[in-house]
Amino acid sequence: MKENITREDLFRLAAEIIREVKKIQQPAVPNTNLNEEWLKSKTVRKMLDISAGTLQNIRITGKIRYRKVLGSYYYKKSDILKLFKE
Repeated sequence: MKENITREDLFRLAAEIIREVKKIQQPAVPNTNLNEEWLKSKTVRKMLDISAGTLQNIRITGKIRYRKVLGSYYYKKSDILKLFKE
């Protein structure tokens, strides 16, 4: 059976695509606290002078909290500073 695509179907599809694109375009850094500074993995590795593998181990063991956004990991600066103190 052949279905006809109506103009309304196309408008609904366009609206859904626009919603999905807007989701993608949202800020890359999590929005939990606007005053909190989030750092990318590369910055954290430089701060701690560690390799990517070491940072991964720290992340896996739960020593620092993180957020993964679009394939990149972000860490709270306050958590990194707290790790320095320990």
